[in-house]
Amino acid sequence: MPVSRVPDHVPREMVRDFSLFTSPGMQRTPNGDPHAAVACVHSGPPIFYSPYNTQDGLGTWVITRAADQRRVLQDAENFSSHRKLFSAALDESWPTIPLELDPPAHGVFRSLLNPLLSPKRVAELEPAVRERAVLLIDRIAASGSSCDVTKDFAFPFAVSISLRFLGLPDDRLDTFVRWGQELLHGDRPERSAAARTIVDFIDELTALRRKEPVDDFISFIVQAELEGRRLTDEEVRGIGVLVFVAGLDSVAAAIGFDLAYLARNPEDQELLRSEPERIALAAEELLRAYPPIQMLRVARKDIDFEGAPIRKGDYVSCATMIANRDPAEFECPNTVDLARENNRHAAFGYGPHRCIGSHLARREIVIALEEWLARIPAFRIKKGTSPITYGGHVFGIENLVLDWS
Repeated sequence: MPVSRVPDHVPREMVRDFSLFTSPGMQRTPNGDPHAAVACVHSGPPIFYSPYNTQDGLGTWVITRAADQRRVLQDAENFSSHRKLFSAALDESWPTIPLELDPPAHGVFRSLLNPLLSPKRVAELEPAVRERAVLLIDRIAASGSSCDVTKDFAFPFAVSISLRFLGLPDDRLDTFVRWGQELLHGDRPERSAAARTIVDFIDELTALRRKEPVDDFISFIVQAELEGRRLTDEEVRGIGVLVFVAGLDSVAAAIGFDLAYLARNPEDQELLRSEPERIALAAEELLRAYPPIQMLRVARKDIDFEGAPIRKGDYVSCATMIANRDPAEFECPNTVDLARENNRHAAFGYGPHRCIGSHLARREIVIALEEWLARIPAFRIKKGTSPITYGGHVFGIENLVLDWS
């Protein structure tokens, strides 16, 4: 581990050779379990410095305890959300909105968007979500007794719901999924190219909706008023990019990890088949065990936090997959217990920036499990195949070939 990668203010004894991108189990691994691999950090200090822990290989402080992560995530005075992860790929500095805004601006935009993703609105969307799940699963069931479930179901399902929310047709779904994969998991040139493509797409859609509004999300945004004014093109871009990108990967990844678990654990699979009323509770435990997202903050000022000399500009990692394996927070954290109650998991974050789309994501996951278990016989991972898992900013799984012959 090159010492030159460690800032001078970081004590060398607080540096640890760990990364959500490069540590064992984090790179593309057949039959891997990156969530279990990160649990190793709980055998060490509550906070340490990782020299390589972002997509671009930058260092971060790593907060391991769930309680400490909650402190960071609700402390906007000391820790900023404006880390410009998307626009930085374009060498620009505009924020995705409201994710990368700090109070008070964050609250203003959040109030504008909350009604669009409220529990009431999600309930109104549920019939369309369920219809889409049924259509895809019935098509899979009719075509044989095996499928690559991430490619054939999880991604088409989750991304199509996101596109429907945005008011976009499904006919470019494969293209949009490819953009997301290149943006979230590609090398630097791929990420930059994908980011530019997505921005250009959102900008063109914004210009079209300003001229010809319809009943969709972008039309709502371009016509909305905030404190007596219309939103600027950059603000519309920041919102549109966030909603578009958020629907491309994380929910599909969660569904993939959930189905992989059930394929490997036939007793739990049978339990949910025979008692489908347990699925909603089980989905919470699977969100705890297999959350896909790392959250980053940037120190706004020098602060000593749990003995760590965090300095202005330092990145601070609050990885949900680490918090959700905290033995101080969860009994037997590395055991999946589908009956676990009082499940205070961190899959959707914490504090003012808690995921605005959590209600919709939760319903998508529950509906996906309900309809898959209702329509597909007992399934297992197909012999001779190996699911591929990987870590990173968003954990993922692919080549998950399920068989029910």
